[in-house]
Parts: sequence; C-alpha cells; structure tokens
Amino acid sequence: MTGRTDHDLASGARADGSAATDFVRKRRDRAAAVVSDGLAARNASAFVHVGNDRDPGIRYASPTPPSGVTAVAYDGVDGEWLVRSAADEATDHPAARLAAALADRGREGTVLTPPRIPHDAALYLEGAGLEPASTDVLERARATKTPGERAQIGAAQRAASAGVRRAASVLADATVVDGRLAVTERDSDGDASVSESAFLTRARLRTVVDEAIVGAGSFPAGNTAVDPDASADSAEPLRPGEPIVLAAAPRGPAGYYGGLVRTLVVDGDGGRERRVHVGVTQSFRSARSMLTAGPESVTAVEADLEAEVRSFGFGDGDAIETDVAGVGLEPRERPLEGGEAVGPGTVVRLDVAARVADDRWIRIADVLAVNGEGERPDWLASPSHSLPPAAVLE
Repeated sequence: MTGRTDHDLASGARADGSAATDFVRKRRDRAAAVVSDGLAARNASAFVHVGNDRDPGIRYASPTPPSGVTAVAYDGVDGEWLVRSAADEATDHPAARLAAALADRGREGTVLTPPRIPHDAALYLEGAGLEPASTDVLERARATKTPGERAQIGAAQRAASAGVRRAASVLADATVVDGRLAVTERDSDGDASVSESAFLTRARLRTVVDEAIVGAGSFPAGNTAVDPDASADSAEPLRPGEPIVLAAAPRGPAGYYGGLVRTLVVDGDGGRERRVHVGVTQSFRSARSMLTAGPESVTAVEADLEAEVRSFGFGDGDAIETDVAGVGLEPRERPLEGGEAVGPGTVVRLDVAARVADDRWIRIADVLAVNGEGERPDWLASPSHSLPPAAVLE
C-alpha cells in the first residue's frame, strides 16, 4: 500500500512555504479550479500529466522546479495535487508510482490527460485500472495568467527592453564609414575614434542585445535576432538609412518569456518608411482600444491590426503581416488559434510588420496584458516605438 508522501500537496496547504513561492501557489490554485471543472464535465476522478522538466505543463503544475521525468496529478475527489519525480529515491517510473497512488486512493475509471502523454505513462495508468482520456484543460488554465505570472512576464519583458535600448544606444552613437555603420569607440577622455574592425554587423548587434538581457537578469534563450527575415550575411556591416529589426524573446529566471520587436533606422529620410511606421504604430493603439471594450478572438485582433495599417493608404498588394499569440512559459502559447479568445487575464504578444521595399520591413511587437471589460489593457515594459535610435533612449 502506497501512503501519502511529502509530494502529496493539499491545494494551498504547503505551497506558500519552502515548497513554492506565492505566485506558484496561486498558479496551481488557478489550475486546480479549471481542472476541477473539466473533471466534473467529463465525470473523471483525476487529471494526470507526465513529462520531463522542459515540458511547460509539468513546470506549470509542479510546486517546485521539476527535475527529470515527473508525473503530476490532481485528485479531483480530495482536491489535492500529487507529484512523483525521477529525482525521488525510487527505482520505478514516476508514472507507475503515481498510478499506484491514485489506485490506492480508490480512484478508478476515467482520468483526464493531455493528448500527448507518453505511451508508457498511459500504459501504467491502464495497468492500475484507470482509463486515460484526452483533454486540453491544462492549456486552457495556462491561457489566463495570475498577477504573479504577469509580473514574471513583465520582468522578462523589461530585460528585452534593456536589450533593445542598449542596441539603440550603440546605433545612436554609431559612425558612418564608407556607407557602413561602425561602432564609435571612446577613450577615457570621451574622445571618439573608429577602427576597421569596429564595423557594426548583425551578429555584433545581437551580442549587444544579449549581453544587456543577461545584465537585466534574464536569458536570451537563443531567441534574439537582428533583421530575422533578411537574406544578408550576418557578418555584413549594417548601413544607414535602412530599417534594422531587433527581435528578442528572453526567458526570465522563473521560466516565463517576454517578446519585443523594434525597428530602428540610422539617418532615415522618411518617405514610405515613415508612412509605414505610422500605420504600424497606430495599429497597436487600435487593438488596445478594441480589447478595452471586451474579449475578441485572435482572428479579430489580427484583422483589426491589419485594417488599421491599411487605413494609412496601403492596398491589397502591400505586404502586411500580423500575429497575435499568448506568451508565458512558452514564447507562443494559448490563446493561439484563430477562434480562441483574447480576454481578461490573458497576456498576448501583438506582432505587426509591413514591407517598405524588397526585404526591408518595419516591424514592431509588444506584450499586452488584458484586464477586465471596460479597463484599458496594460503594455508590459514597452519602450518607444520611434525609428531614430536616439529617440528610444529619451
């Protein structure tokens, strides 16, 4: 007979001590509420998920950072979370121990699991007399963020902002040499000079962004890019007058991501570039107003963003791209599909790009935290949308 262990955590009973931070406790409480509704609707006794420590669902439902393969269950009868991990001093599979624990509690019949639960884990559940049935209930719980989760995303977004601002500082101070941008080097007296090796490349600017992200307490996570859609060599020097797209989606220490994109131009001359920029910038204001009025589908928000850009005189032949997706323990998560609602409690990244010419684009992305109906959503750590690098620093 398998008795309860220290991993059998009553909801809210021990999660505010050393087992987890307050925001993790509230996150698990949120998950328990959504999962309970799903269990009742399907006449199921428990929810079970099994995965490794990189699985966002496992990280979301665990009271502490998971280690290795972990099995997590919510017992809908007793209202408790159970966790079994490969880090425990046991030789059998965590899923086997979790299935036995549920059986010892008298659970039988249907248990809900994510669609992609490992095959061996499903066999352990069936061997204990349980019947796995697919559900997206955990993903639905993750789509709405607690205040603590919003704070974690905001921290990652501030790190992304630090990276963009540092790149803007380098670009604002850059020198034009033979039609190419070079890093301005300064001595102890502040006197400027430029060396042949100081040409500013995409690779060099990406390193500048990443270093600032790390300095702000987050991890670049391999998501930083400079002109991500450009065909040019990353070692080719950047040039004045051309849009430079900076994209960052760092991961904070608690595992939550940000998502920020800015376009900067050194010595721009306006024209179409300026008109595109105004349209893209205004689209964010329109979407924010739209979501103040109440929930909208992902498709509706994307359509509103595009329509606002086109209202500045761009026709069907002009390339405009919009993307709306949730952000959290993954850079892209629910709400994600067209019909999913962007409503109160969701945190989404709005990404808008419009082509200026050839492979030159104006692109901006920000993270928006949606509040209750009638309340204006909040931009999380949103630096200036300005094209001139110096204006971003003001």
